[in-house]
Amino acid sequence: MYVRFQSPTPNGRGTYPGVFGLVNSLAMQGRLSEEEERFRRENNAWYEANFTNPADVDPTVYDRQLNPGAAAWFKPSARHLMERVPGYLAILAAHGVECLRLEVADPGKVIYEDGDQLVVVPYEIG
Repeated sequence: MYVRFQSPTPNGRGTYPGVFGLVNSLAMQGRLSEEEERFRRENNAWYEANFTNPADVDPTVYDRQLNPGAAAWFKPSARHLMERVPGYLAILAAHGVECLRLEVADPGKVIYEDGDQLVVVPYEIG
């Protein structure tokens, strides 16, 4: 099962921000404590060093016109990358921001894949 942590409600663009985007948004709003901001900076840096940013490989992967609703999902084998997520979830909980853990076998049309993740465009419903 592929795993994604995301907001239960869409943002103004109609997409569902992921756990990292939600915490980064709190930081941009200046809402994090010093300890939370330190955690965010240190762990974001760790992810940047240990996790491929799909947009660095394919700059069009998150293009809203080409790939509407594109979202990244952890592969089941990426447990080492998900180990740090609870710290992000704790920050969100402390600020009353909901974040769901989703697990699905087929999250959508794959537009990017590496050893740790998929980026997919969700299937249309209807």
